[in-house]
Amino acid sequence: MINKLALVTGSNQGIGFAIVEELLKRGVKNVYVTARNEHRGRDAADKLKAKGLNPQFHPLEVTNTNSVRRCAEYIKMKHGGLDILINNAGVITESWENTTYDDAVRVINTNYHAILTVQEHFFPILNQNARVINIASDCGHISNLKNKDWIARLTKKDVQKSDIDAFIEWFLNSVKNETWKPEDFFQTQLLAYKISKIALCALTVVQQREVDRNISINSLHPGFVQTSMTTGSGVFTLEESSKAPVYLALDVDQSVKGQYFWYDKEPKDWRNPNSPLYCDYEVLKNYL
Repeated sequence: MINKLALVTGSNQGIGFAIVEELLKRGVKNVYVTARNEHRGRDAADKLKAKGLNPQFHPLEVTNTNSVRRCAEYIKMKHGGLDILINNAGVITESWENTTYDDAVRVINTNYHAILTVQEHFFPILNQNARVINIASDCGHISNLKNKDWIARLTKKDVQKSDIDAFIEWFLNSVKNETWKPEDFFQTQLLAYKISKIALCALTVVQQREVDRNISINSLHPGFVQTSMTTGSGVFTLEESSKAPVYLALDVDQSVKGQYFWYDKEPKDWRNPNSPLYCDYEVLKNYL
């Protein structure tokens, strides 16, 4: 038994559910399923219990500040602190090929701004040597971006949250005003999703630099996984997708910090815009 407490956001289905299951199978003592819909969350916990596992459940809507605060307060009250936080909750664009302002706001609120809300309320209760894993994507690699000014600003060693916020504002304003330029991006499909995940990967660097207590924070591309988000298409099964996140949560050395990992458990150079680690829609659509 591993005497740790883990919480996975958005874990009533998909990759999050698989991560909870793998953590429990690996022997983590306390693992929380969380979901914005309490009925679905409890159903997910019951499915795991039917497999002989013993998850716990707490409602959590990451885009709702009060929900995040209540969950963090509960964890602090019942357990004293948290050892493993996996930021898995996320959404994809309604259309894979077209970008609208309202949808871009929705995606960025969930995939970026909600991470900041979770940080505000959960980071203070992280224990010494805790681990945070931000579930990103190959859509989050800097090579998805072609605008040289933003590449330079986001990949500088002393990148600040204000830089990331400005990047988000630039993108949303350009969508709202219909002034965005296709040449600023490797491809324009899934554009708001890519922006949100690029922002998340940059934020991982900022979080790691600012955190204390020997906490490690890393981001991860889990692969093209067969989930509802990908309409069931994908290369990897849910079970396969859980291995790399759990590796970062339990196995990698605590000294590994602020890195961008791939589904094969290998770190990649997130800052290299010439590295061909972008999300290629022409390849992706072959699986759809």
